[in-house]
Amino acid sequence: MFTFAALTRGGVYIMLIIPIKDGENIDRALKRYKRKFDKTGTVRQLRARTAFIKPSVTNRAKIQKAAYIQNMRDNIENS
Repeated sequence: MFTFAALTRGGVYIMLIIPIKDGENIDRALKRYKRKFDKTGTVRQLRARTAFIKPSVTNRAKIQKAAYIQNMRDNIENS
């Protein structure tokens, strides 16, 4: 069993633990690690914290996204 990286969530360190079986290919284990790392959202969180975004801008983006999704659903239903 190997630990590849330490992550923080709310100031608490969380370790990504990837169990590796005997004879398992290292490429496959790295692929599982990358998938697990992507699911944690660490990189997205770091990029989001690089610049401050006003709450009004985030709310506007949420509204635009909801309108886009609703429009897509309406188009599918009308087709």
